Amino acid sequence: MDSAFTDDAGGAAGGASSPFVQWRSEFSRKFQHYLDKSTPHASWRWLVDPESEGPTLPSKGSDEFKPFIRRLPEFKFWYAFTKAFCVAFLMTFFSIFDVPVFWPILLLYWIVLFVLTMKRQIRHMIKFRYVPFNMGKQKYTGKKPASDRASSSRH
Repeated sequence: MDSAFTDDAGGAAGGASSPFVQWRSEFSRKFQHYLDKSTPHASWRWLVDPESEGPTLPSKGSDEFKPFIRRLPEFKFWYAFTKAFCVAFLMTFFSIFDVPVFWPILLLYWIVLFVLTMKRQIRHMIKFRYVPFNMGKQKYTGKKPASDRASSSRH
């Protein structure tokens, strides 16, 4: 139950909780039950602290270093994706969400979203000069033959 619907003693305000709160609570329990059933290794999921999921950096010289550490566990990604897809799918059935948009606005919107989501990666790429275009990158030309080195030093 929400704390907004409870009094100081923890009971429902007014002696009985509203039908909506009861329905939401039961729906939440059932939803969590099916969510747990759909997740493989549910017992292991409850034993791991969510803050310490995945491998950590080595603390001793004998520890193995694993450079790729996921920031978002796969289950959380698929859960968020499924929720977003369901909401977007349901919105297609209501004409209030059918808003005509001029194409330059959509293009600008896409560019803003791309820059906001890729800002950190773009900064990292620029910092280490890992960009797809030539911006002061050194080119590898290979070793020069001995005859070329001798002729270039004479000039």
